[in-house]
Amino acid sequence: MGYIHHQALMLQCGSMNTRPSPLPHKAMTELLSPDTLAPQQLDYALTLPARFYTDARMPALDGSAILARSWQLVCHLSQLTGVGDHVVTEIAGLPLLIVRSDASSIRAFHNVCRHRAGPIASCDGQGAKHLRCRYHGWTYGLDGVLRGAPEMGRTPDFNPADIRLPEVRVHLWQGLVFVAIGEAPPFDEFVAGIDARLGLHRALHDYQFHHRASYDVACNWKVYVDNYLEGYHVPQIHPGLNSLLDYRSYITQTAQWYSFQFSPLESADDLYGSGEALYYFLYPNTMLNILPGRLQTNRVLPMGVDRCRVEFDFYYTPADNPEAQARRTKDIAFSDEVQDEDVTICEDVQRGLASGSYEAGRLNPLRENAVHHFHEMVRRAYRDSLI
Repeated sequence: MGYIHHQALMLQCGSMNTRPSPLPHKAMTELLSPDTLAPQQLDYALTLPARFYTDARMPALDGSAILARSWQLVCHLSQLTGVGDHVVTEIAGLPLLIVRSDASSIRAFHNVCRHRAGPIASCDGQGAKHLRCRYHGWTYGLDGVLRGAPEMGRTPDFNPADIRLPEVRVHLWQGLVFVAIGEAPPFDEFVAGIDARLGLHRALHDYQFHHRASYDVACNWKVYVDNYLEGYHVPQIHPGLNSLLDYRSYITQTAQWYSFQFSPLESADDLYGSGEALYYFLYPNTMLNILPGRLQTNRVLPMGVDRCRVEFDFYYTPADNPEAQARRTKDIAFSDEVQDEDVTICEDVQRGLASGSYEAGRLNPLRENAVHHFHEMVRRAYRDSLI
């Protein structure tokens, strides 16, 4: 993910998806039968039914019931170091612009001009002095207030100071920037206990952004999340990763809004060395993969009922010596190998779910407790959407 230097945001780098509309209540009740939404005990739990991964109505429901009601990771503070630095993203179809508005503030605005809904920015950038819609040139300050509108000076009762970009909540944690576009749990509850588990020696805010790798995967976003949430498949799907981890000591634990997997890690000094592999899942679609000297964040972005995009952002502790650069190169290659293996199995699973052969399967209580935890949160979100 490269930065583009502009004094104003007049960027042209592609289009964004249409925001999914909430399903009519009748359609939702047809899709979500009471038996599939009832809470399940782990020892007897079944997976979510296949239609939750394949029905064309699911993207709209997931957008309104889950993504729009959650905290979403958007970037790392190291990407917003200077005033005017900004990133663009989208949550549940809503385009967003996150910008450092002054030395002490980061704000998140709807990336939709108040004039005719044009895009203000389409790419990340640095050092913007103001925010200019590339459709008609309406220009906003970094505080989101309209500063200029070409040829609108004689328009009756038109006061630019009364017009501002809608703003959403921002929370900074461990150097990571999260936003919420709607109802979301209190952030302290969302990450409760993680700081203590990480400890001072692995404070994530000390890491620096390195690069982004994006994968388009032909599966529903929940298939990818399910796959992430268990180490049950590691011996079968990831022989290279399995050689570094101690599967017998691989443990998965759950909290209110997240789960985490951890295992002793042994690798050569030119990769990670020895220590601990720690994998956090923050509901509903954020992952933090923490290995010695490296943080990797994943965002799983729905792109349709049977498509998702997974954005991998790599962060490393500050070091530019040849040894550190060599370790990074090896880490990136190893990450690509593991991801290619995950993409293949997730796409295979999506085909199985769509085949008509499968409805739901029994979960392994020992190895798939985090999958059950995620499915219970999804069921709860769907139940709440019917109220």
